[in-house]
Amino acid sequence: LPLASKSQFCKIWKSTPISPKMAKTVKDQSVVNVLKEDQVPHNKITVVGVDAVGMACAISILVKDLADELALVDVIEDKLKGEMMGFQYGSLFLKMSKIVSGKDYSVTANSELVVVMAGTHQQKGESHLNLVWHNVNIFKFIIHNIVQHGPNCKLFIVSNPVDILTYVAWKLSGFPKNRVIGSGHKLDSAFFCYLMGEGLGVHSSSCHGWVLGKHGDSCVPVWSGVYVADVSLKNVYPALGTDADLENWKDVHKQVVESAYEVIKLKGYTSWVIGLFGADLAESIMKNLRRVHPVSTMIKGIYGINEDNGISDVVKVNLNLEEEGHLKKSSDTLWGIQKELQF
Repeated sequence: LPLASKSQFCKIWKSTPISPKMAKTVKDQSVVNVLKEDQVPHNKITVVGVDAVGMACAISILVKDLADELALVDVIEDKLKGEMMGFQYGSLFLKMSKIVSGKDYSVTANSELVVVMAGTHQQKGESHLNLVWHNVNIFKFIIHNIVQHGPNCKLFIVSNPVDILTYVAWKLSGFPKNRVIGSGHKLDSAFFCYLMGEGLGVHSSSCHGWVLGKHGDSCVPVWSGVYVADVSLKNVYPALGTDADLENWKDVHKQVVESAYEVIKLKGYTSWVIGLFGADLAESIMKNLRRVHPVSTMIKGIYGINEDNGISDVVKVNLNLEEEGHLKKSSDTLWGIQKELQF
């Protein structure tokens, strides 16, 4: 073929536009990818519910650097997006930058842990059972969607009434009992240790004590198991926590029961302490620390409890007969509601 003239060549060359795909972007010119990234997160945590409690938990998880991806889920899309953007803009001060959100539960896919904080709050004059039914119906939607997108995740329930909703989540999910955990008495036990420490003049971390049973008014303080270092306070002062206690340590339990009501009265809701202990338990799960926590789980067959009520082991606390009786009574209160539930 004859060679094209210079003018013809220029004309042909000029008529062929450069494709945008062929042009190098700023990213292409400044960042050279040498390894294809694995898009599946290794330590993903999802928080369902972005009210004050959910966000307190989310920020605690971020500050403790527990995950390589955090997902937020809620039904209020504008607030959800705003909370996500707030975290994303602050990623300079965090060790994790991937924060996603969505109303669709597909955003929870590949989560190792899902923290459920969604649900309605008890209204003035509303019965406890009525609140349960409202949240059971909400949980039917939430748990179904979580399981659909994360059949291998662990469920951590914080929504109230937490003991019953942990049972509901276990039943609805079909998960083994060790993968469905409720926050239980972690909050009550923390406040119990704080108040005991204040009374003794020591830091709460140096005071060891548990509150067991149903979260709320019928919780059971284990006075026989209160220690400072290796010193049993019950051995030092046998009247501890009884009606014969002239030092009124029994008032500590009363303060524990009333603490949440007092905080709600003052600021409208409880959030920070729940976020802190939520992240503390999440850390144990994500890092497999094997720490002991007072959580909601099934203890059928222990302490005379025969009904169905991320656990690896259950530590059987040595209760005296009075404490065991109170715990059984607390369990009966729960079972009275649980047996009425339909799935």
